[in-house]
Amino acid sequence: MTYDQPAGTPDAVRAYMSLTRGNDHAAAIVSFADDAHVTDDGRHYHGRSEIRRWLARTSSEFTYTATPIDHQAHADGSTVVTCRLEGDFPGSPVDLDYRFRLDAAGRISRLEIAVHGS
Repeated sequence: MTYDQPAGTPDAVRAYMSLTRGNDHAAAIVSFADDAHVTDDGRHYHGRSEIRRWLARTSSEFTYTATPIDHQAHADGSTVVTCRLEGDFPGSPVDLDYRFRLDAAGRISRLEIAVHGS
């Protein structure tokens, strides 16, 4: 499954979205800075080891597909990719916003995942 992200999408965002959609969660960790932060479902994960465990858990808990439906670059430097998740989890389907912030090296320093529009 592929998704043609708009020109100008940062490489780390492109890599994260492609790798996680292809279920290569272990490889997706290279997109993150060593001291990155992730917020998902009200929980916080800090550093690559916690993020690696989070990626492994989320990929094994439920079966789902994530289809990117929108992409926006914001003036504050963040990139937001909105995805529709459909699967065997409570509340399916749901649209989620993935808000990325990058460090000076172009790696993901912060990822916040929230219900679209919240």
